[in-house]
Amino acid sequence: MTSRTVAADKPFWQTKRLEQMTREEWESLCDGCGLCCLIRFEDEDTGTVFATKVHCRLFDSNACTCTDYANRKDHVPDCIKLTPWNIEELKWMPKSCAYRRIDEGRGLANWHPLVSGDPESVHAAGVSVRGQTISELDLENPEDAVAYEAPEWDVERG
Repeated sequence: MTSRTVAADKPFWQTKRLEQMTREEWESLCDGCGLCCLIRFEDEDTGTVFATKVHCRLFDSNACTCTDYANRKDHVPDCIKLTPWNIEELKWMPKSCAYRRIDEGRGLANWHPLVSGDPESVHAAGVSVRGQTISELDLENPEDAVAYEAPEWDVERG
């Protein structure tokens, strides 16, 4: 058995670096948790970033998806597009995030849909924000999101 055969037997996330993945492979890494769609604030004095329970106006909190993913930057200019080259800079990305896990060489969690084969496994494992957030459109003032600080969602599970 050659090393080429061994690599062919493994899933792409075990054999490729993020920058080597096809667009389809890259997109399939998203587990649908919704954590990256939460409004965050940075403490100017300490640099600490904290999430709120308030989600982006384009986020569907029941489906845990963006309602206009392809055009999200047109509607939300400050939406951050994840790339293989900015993952390390985004320290606020949750430890459970597949992109972060792969970048750090930790592999995918057992609840990740690519591993489990079930897109609901992320929700069943309690890793997603499904049903736990409110829309920024429900706030009178965007700064009001500070009052909705999120519980500790940046935990490692699986």
